[in-house]
Amino acid sequence: QVQLVESGGGSVQAGGSLRLSCAASGYRDSRYCMGWFRGTPGKEREGVASINTEGSTSYADSVKGRFTISKDNAKNTLYLQMNSLKPEDTRMYYCAAAPHPCTVVAGSLLGYNGYDWGQGTQVTVSS
Repeated sequence: QVQLVESGGGSVQAGGSLRLSCAASGYRDSRYCMGWFRGTPGKEREGVASINTEGSTSYADSVKGRFTISKDNAKNTLYLQMNSLKPEDTRMYYCAAAPHPCTVVAGSLLGYNGYDWGQGTQVTVSS
């Protein structure tokens, strides 16, 4: 059974930093793309940052230069380092994975065999 478990959300003042983590388990094949999305309940989630099976990364324009996505393959853990946070970054952040074949574009994922999602972690940035 595939599981994605996020951690690291919280409250921070504008200009501060947070690091999100997503532990993945249950994948039989190590080839999968992963990414971070954000959204509010009832609205479509937007892609923030993503990484493909070869380690190439992709970012939404709104976070370029401030957020960094990385993956520790030995630990099956995805990270999102968020610096220079702004109040408009306040959202629920979700980890997602797409099994091979998959690709990344504009901070999002394109998976041909569906997606798996974590339950989300809240990030709140105050001015």
